[in-house]
Amino acid sequence: MSAILQIKPQQRSANTAQTPGMVRQAGIAPDVCGAQGLWVGFVSTPPRTSSGAHHHGEAESAIYILRGQVRFYYGDRLEHTFVAEPGDFLYVPPNAVHVEENLSDTEPVEFIVARNATDAMVVNVPDPRQAG
Repeated sequence: MSAILQIKPQQRSANTAQTPGMVRQAGIAPDVCGAQGLWVGFVSTPPRTSSGAHHHGEAESAIYILRGQVRFYYGDRLEHTFVAEPGDFLYVPPNAVHVEENLSDTEPVEFIVARNATDAMVVNVPDPRQAG
């Protein structure tokens, strides 16, 4: 019989790739529970903070917004934007460079992220809006 594991908030792992302006904690990952093809984590961004530009390699990502409003920038020069709110699901295709911006002056943005990979989670890149 295979056991179902329960992971409490204090058992999350910060031993995952980070991006400036964000805090990622793995809840389902190899080092937390032995996951072999899935990564799920809790992510927060402080008030009035933007993440650095990044992508997630060949992984597809699903995001569910729990709390706050976050503006997502994406596209070759991060020229496209939309605002996501609690209850919204987002799909991020492989290699899609993006930035998340918390729109609140006082509250963090919080969301759950799931990926179909466990390695090479984050590739931080130069902000394409600042390229010559």
